[in-house]
Formats: sequence, C-alpha cells, structure tokens
Amino acid sequence: MIQWKYKDGRQVFATRECAGVPFLSFTALEETGIVVNGFSTRLGGVSQGACASMNFSAARGEDPERVLENFSRMAAALGVERDKMVLSWQTHTVNVRRVTREDAGKGIVRERDYRDVDGLITDEPGITLVTLYADCVPLYLVDTAHRAIGLSHSGWRGTVKKMGQVTLEAMRDAFGTRPEDVCVCIGPSICQDCFEVGEEVAREFLQAFSEKYHGRILREGVRPGKYQADLWKANEAVFLEAGVRPERIHVTNICTRCNSNYLFSHREHGTQRGNLAAFLCLK
Repeated sequence: MIQWKYKDGRQVFATRECAGVPFLSFTALEETGIVVNGFSTRLGGVSQGACASMNFSAARGEDPERVLENFSRMAAALGVERDKMVLSWQTHTVNVRRVTREDAGKGIVRERDYRDVDGLITDEPGITLVTLYADCVPLYLVDTAHRAIGLSHSGWRGTVKKMGQVTLEAMRDAFGTRPEDVCVCIGPSICQDCFEVGEEVAREFLQAFSEKYHGRILREGVRPGKYQADLWKANEAVFLEAGVRPERIHVTNICTRCNSNYLFSHREHGTQRGNLAAFLCLK
C-alpha cells in the first residue's frame, strides 16, 4: 500500500488500483461524471533498472516494447483504449494542439506528425490525452458545459509563459469554452520546499506575475542567491487571472520529489529515470 507524504491534510486525490496498476485520480474530476483521469506512479509496470517499473518514455534508452506494455497496462487500469491515446511532444513550449479522432494512437502505436507540443485539447469522446512528467506540473482542464478537455505540461518555463491561460484560450477558440465553466486540477509535481532556483529564474517569475502574487510564489532560499518557487500557487494564480472560479481550481498536495519512492523526480533521480504520465479522456 502506498504511504503518500502529503503537504497538507486536504483530500484532493483518490489512490486507485486495477489489475496491479496503482494510479492517482482527482476526486473533483471524477465528480464531473464526464471524464476518466489518472496520474501514474512508478509501480505496476515492466520497465527495469533506473526506469523501473512504470515508465512511459523511451527517450533514455528504454526498450520501446516495455514502454508499450506499460501503456497497455495503464489503459486497462483506466478502462480506456490504448490505441486511442495521443501523446504530446514536450519541449517546454506553450504550443497547444487540437486532437481529433484522426490522431488516435499517435506517439503510442503510430508516429507523431507534430513536435514541440506541450498541450493537448479535444472534444472527441474516447480519445485519451497523455503528457509526461518528472517534477513539472500537469494541468487538467475539463469544460463541463461544452464537454471538452485539455491536458498541458507546465514546467517553470511554461508557468511563467502562462500555459494554463494559453490552454484555456485554445479551448475557447476551438470549442467556445468559458473559464467559468472549467474545472481545473493542478497535478503532482515538485513542491516549493524542493524547488530551488537561481536569481535569473526568480526574476522571470517576478516579471511574469503581478506584485500581489510575489510573496505567494517566491521566497528566499536557504542558500545565498537562491530562491524557492511555488509552481502550484503560480499556476493557480494563472487560472485565477484567466477567470476560472476559485472553487473550481483544485491544487495538488503531493510532491514528486518528497514521494520519489513512488514517483519519478528529475531533481531527485537526475537523468537516470523514467517518466510519469497524466491521462485525461472524455467518456
């Protein structure tokens, strides 16, 4: 049984397990009744070595057949079709791609005909959006009025470029999404206590956010010239400024580095590691 180290006592997640595959599920997204959602752990897969065992990337020399088997296992656990999953191609951009049924399987069982895509949106039922992580922030967006979804990867670069707002705008243009109709979840990622940055990165946060947020998202670090950035509060601020209702924004309390026994963390494991994945599918 997984013993999570939570940052506070909020009940944000349910820990689910099916066919030996554990995963996290946002309670708020389950309660919409229109989506399947999940965030993987390191457990329940077939990868070996530093990627053991539930790894979703072949980028670091992992056997692609093992990665494919991990996708198969996660699809079965979530109750979705593996060959209708669509994978991002993340390079820390704020590029968002609209996914249609013609994209089914891309990045999983078919070659991708796109790259530099950190966000995915769709209104196609049965298509599962997939993005990859190892400390960066997964952003889940569900438009309950127009039955449309978005799933975006937001590291510190994406956060200062306001990937959450960019994803909302892409959904508005594609589906007529209004911020007040969206349920947002900010997923497991590195916490402020674990995320130390230098002066140059700190300056980018200060420039990107209005002064009223500075004290919430940035504090002086333990070491001289270092700061600790709060990606959770920063992304929450992005969605608040974009017009999402405060009660519809649900923020993680699980840090990838604090829980590195169960989750891959770049800050903890370096480059010798696998990748976690976020999943979102319209029923």
